[in-house]
Amino acid sequence: MSFIYLLQNSATFFIFFCSIVGLAVGSFLNVVIYRLPKMMEREWREQCAELHGEAVEAPPPYNIVAPRSTCPDCGHRIPALENIPLISYLVLRGRCSQCRATISVRYPAIEALTGFISGFIAWHFGYGFEAFAALAFAWAMITLAFIDLDTQLLPNDITLPLLWAGLLVNLDDIFTDIHSAVIGAVAGYLVLWLVYRAYKLITGKEGMGQGDFKLLAVIGAWFGWQMLPLVIVFSSVVGTLTGIGLVLVAKHERHIPIPFGPYLASGGMLALLWGNQINSAYFALALAG
Repeated sequence: MSFIYLLQNSATFFIFFCSIVGLAVGSFLNVVIYRLPKMMEREWREQCAELHGEAVEAPPPYNIVAPRSTCPDCGHRIPALENIPLISYLVLRGRCSQCRATISVRYPAIEALTGFISGFIAWHFGYGFEAFAALAFAWAMITLAFIDLDTQLLPNDITLPLLWAGLLVNLDDIFTDIHSAVIGAVAGYLVLWLVYRAYKLITGKEGMGQGDFKLLAVIGAWFGWQMLPLVIVFSSVVGTLTGIGLVLVAKHERHIPIPFGPYLASGGMLALLWGNQINSAYFALALAG
């Protein structure tokens, strides 16, 4: 019995396979989440130096694959056997094998989250292109959410290719028709841009980053303009409640900005998995009323 046959004909095997791949992808996403902002900062510094006419020395390679991952405390290079998703963390009991420094629990948490979501998507969609496209979208949302949490950045290196990918995916009406996808991309960007401009005119301050416009445009391109109200309402309500909770419980200073990207990403996942059902239920209630 071939591997492809099992993927296509055994739902259990397909879910298991996607979960295991998701764990491995989660390990890779940890690297992207940590390194991509640093790569962007390096690039900005080099550009600033060039604009000021300063000599720029070629720095050592620093990208997604180089240099090898090391312990931030002692510099110990992490071999493959110490980099097995979840298992290595459990075997090492959450500590570096050399200096015994604590390893952040966020690394296995992201691996577990990615593995769980990947398996759930496999169960939800079943084998097919729709599932593979949904996996790519979900992995990107996880990456963007955590980068925004850490740095309040939503990198163009992820959002812009993802925007075009959404339009290409929907050439065959995978999640929505191409007409709705194009309008969704434009409307998604403009809605938050108008909110941003209005807030700036009224207060003189910037209420959100421009990456948020692009992320909502991405969601519109993938799922159509019909999903935008759901995503906006969901992300706004959850973001507001979280902000109030942080102020009241965690004593979060009101003037410190809270990243909006994780809530938009969560809204995008909601649209991916249950958007059509929620919209249908809403319209059914509205018509009945």
